[in-house]
Amino acid sequence: MSQNPEEFYKKLKEQLELDTKWPSLYLYKFILPAKSEQEKTLVAIFDGLGAVIQTNLSKTGKYKSFSVKVTLKNPDEVIEKYKEVGEKVPDVISL
Repeated sequence: MSQNPEEFYKKLKEQLELDTKWPSLYLYKFILPAKSEQEKTLVAIFDGLGAVIQTNLSKTGKYKSFSVKVTLKNPDEVIEKYKEVGEKVPDVISL
């Protein structure tokens, strides 16, 4: 993220409010090193929300991508999860 995180989240919220009818299905995409123990933490963040999580190993086997589909009530919940993942999963790359 090249810009200030708060500015990024502000713009994301505005865009989600304009483009999406809530509640809505939201797709998160994350990347972790393949052998990371943080995978369990990432999955636990979405536990109990009915999230569908698909994983894919990179061609080289060094990284694992996570596609997380989950229904959320509003843009604030989307941003809350991004922040929680960023705080609890230090090596994560959010796309």
